[in-house]
Amino acid sequence: MIMKKKLGVNIDHVATVRNARGERYPSPLKAALLSEKYGADSITIHLREDRRHINDNDLKEIKSKLKIPLNLEIASTNEMLKIALKHKPDFICIVPEKRKEITTEGGLNLNYKKNFLRMIIKKLQKNGSKVSLFIEPKIKDITLAKNYFNSDSIEIHTGKICNLINENKEYQKEYIKIKKAVKYASTLNLSVHAGHGITYESVKILKKINNIKEFNIGHFLIGESIFLGLRKSINNFKKLIN
Repeated sequence: MIMKKKLGVNIDHVATVRNARGERYPSPLKAALLSEKYGADSITIHLREDRRHINDNDLKEIKSKLKIPLNLEIASTNEMLKIALKHKPDFICIVPEKRKEITTEGGLNLNYKKNFLRMIIKKLQKNGSKVSLFIEPKIKDITLAKNYFNSDSIEIHTGKICNLINENKEYQKEYIKIKKAVKYASTLNLSVHAGHGITYESVKILKKINNIKEFNIGHFLIGESIFLGLRKSINNFKKLIN
């Protein structure tokens, strides 16, 4: 029996629009609750060090009102560890973060401060959250995620393949790489998610990889909702991923 793939909706860029004018609207909380109503399986928010979109109050409000799982993306810092331990989101995805980047530029370097990262993961798991690592589709990184970090799941960075698809360039090599990585992760009993840069066209291709359990989609989905409405944008992706 083939399990239905899930849709995680990232609402960061609702906050981006709000912050562009320094207003109280549009509300990330409202976006989260409407996404829940319209069929999202989970909500993702990224609390960045510079608070460029989602802020601490958004996290507090969304965590208190949301009934579906909340996936909190954070960098591996002491500040973010403290915040995550306080709010206890259902899922935590640890991501790389650079102040000057416009968006996340790739997967984690798992060899950087390995012991510190492992300590953070242990504390988060002990606190009741399931932890995912945002990584490139590399066998060595997947092995580390399972055997060294004891991660509950991984999220494959799909930015490269999505850019190739969007630019009508050859993507088969990257597709095969992701497919092999997902298959290997599944043999280790790692739950596999995928995210970054996903559009209608790229999700049609990525959904063919059987063992991807969930797609986390934000920028394009929120962008489409400007023209179609959030309900239609979510429904379009729900139909496409299965």
